[in-house]
Amino acid sequence: MDLDLRLVRYFVTVADELHFGRAAAKLFISQPALSKQIRKLETDVGGPLFVRDSRHVALTPRGERFLHLARQLLATADQMLREPAPHHLRIAHIFELDTSRVLADAFVAAHPGVQLVQSQMDSARQLTALLEGHLDVGIIRVTTAMKAAHPAGWRHTLLRLEPFWLVGRPGDPRRTAVSVHERPIEVFADAPGTALFNVHGRYLRSLEQHTGLALRWLGNPGTFDTCHAAVSRARDSAFLLEFDSYARRYADRGVPVHRPQELQPVYPWSLAWRDGEPPEAVEVFLEVARETAARHRWQHPERADAAPLWAPPEDLALATP
Repeated sequence: MDLDLRLVRYFVTVADELHFGRAAAKLFISQPALSKQIRKLETDVGGPLFVRDSRHVALTPRGERFLHLARQLLATADQMLREPAPHHLRIAHIFELDTSRVLADAFVAAHPGVQLVQSQMDSARQLTALLEGHLDVGIIRVTTAMKAAHPAGWRHTLLRLEPFWLVGRPGDPRRTAVSVHERPIEVFADAPGTALFNVHGRYLRSLEQHTGLALRWLGNPGTFDTCHAAVSRARDSAFLLEFDSYARRYADRGVPVHRPQELQPVYPWSLAWRDGEPPEAVEVFLEVARETAARHRWQHPERADAAPLWAPPEDLALATP
């Protein structure tokens, strides 16, 4: 029996999305057809690769092992089919958060001769893609768990401490700072215990444990316009804890944005790249990133009434010179 690379690609897309509908849309096939092809692959390899129910999709232990080998197989196949471009750099974005976009703009402006190839991946997927040679630079949150799982083969350095703000409801009075205990606090993130709980979710869970807050987990719609629409529809009183990247866009649309009084949560973004002598394009990107971070004072965020900066103790980037 020969392994069908097309089915392997289908499998990897579903594993990346953990959602058959989204994966089918990315593959430009129908969801029933994709489900049928995945079942065929599971028959071919002799066991289930996914656990499915009406709400969630997750990898089985066999699926986790198969995913690692599938990525290696597809990378080898891609390498055999085409020579790598001599002047290109591959990075990824996390939804519409602006750190990676600002770096992309600065890099292309300074080095228009290098083709920038861009994808969308969360922190964990970026690290996997980096180690497997599918990305050249990651722009991610680095945790002790990630370093324990992948102790060698990559390096990282702190890039930005992105503040979080409390977004009010349209029509709220404008105030400089508010208490995190004044109203319920909502987050656009997948809750603990769900199949899509990720590195960002673990950050928010640590914040819950540190503050004693009980966050309202609203799922992760991703794009700013979808998030803004949800806030505009809301009729109850609450604050939305949001990245600076999105909070500024809420403010531009007239929604009040406040600083948290008790503490200033910051999200540590890091640059990550593979060990060894980096290619020239990677070296140049790292230099542009450092210059951009210094120009925007990304590692020195403003504080609300001298509120202490806070990030989870597992954020390894904060302990890295």
